[in-house]
Order: sequence, then structure tokens, then C-alpha cells
Amino acid sequence: MKTHTNYLTMNVPARMDFVNITRRVQDAVAESGVQEGLCLVNAMHITASVFINDDEPGLHEDYKKWLEALAPFDPSPERYRHNRTGEDNGDAHHKRQIMGREVVLAVTKGRLDFGPWEQIFYGEFDGRRPKRLLIKVIGE
Repeated sequence: MKTHTNYLTMNVPARMDFVNITRRVQDAVAESGVQEGLCLVNAMHITASVFINDDEPGLHEDYKKWLEALAPFDPSPERYRHNRTGEDNGDAHHKRQIMGREVVLAVTKGRLDFGPWEQIFYGEFDGRRPKRLLIKVIGE
């Protein structure tokens, strides 16, 4: 069995945004030489996410509006107890919980095996600083 590990550093200038990372993940699969296996993509930070969905700008704006309604940005310690630690990102932790930590994809014939319209996204909820992503490919 082969394994391949790749780390990406993301530095999103906005507090909240989504970045399509599909090509970078597929490049890691190609580098691995794995023809049949699995690919894990994991946000290695507690205020960031990885998820699969359509690359449609209206949908992304809908997600931002929905997430902000569920967990609005509020730096004060009144809304989020976490902010009593001196942080201002209590909302970002909640947004990450909703959108998920990681995805696992099938690798078939050396390619990511997607359904129609599926793409991989990095979700940032407390941006403006570098954060890492893990790509781990395992298979034959």
C-alpha cells in the first residue's frame, strides 16, 4: 500500500470565505501514484472547514448568509463565552462545527471520483492568518 502526505497553507484575507481546492487535491493524488484508494482532506485548524459542494457563487453567498444567521460575528464576550479568553472568534468555532472538519473521497483510476458538480472547498471562518490543510492519499 502507498501513502502520500501533502500540506497546503491557506491564508485567506477575508474573515469568512470559501476557496476551491479541487485542483490542488487532485494534484496531490497524481503525485501519490495511487490508482485505487482514498483521499482525506482535513482542515488542521478549529476555525476552518473542508466540505464538498457545487462551485456556484450564489450558493456560496447563501452559505455565508445562513452561517452568519446561525452564528453571527460578535467579538464581545456577552454572546460567546469563548471570547472571554481574549479571543474574538467564538462564532468561527460554531461555523466550523456546522460545515465540518474533513472529507474523504474515493480515488479511482488515479483520479478523485466525484458525482456531478462536486468540488472540494476550504471554508475559512476566522481568516487573515496562515492555516494548514492536510491531504493524505492511501491506496494501491
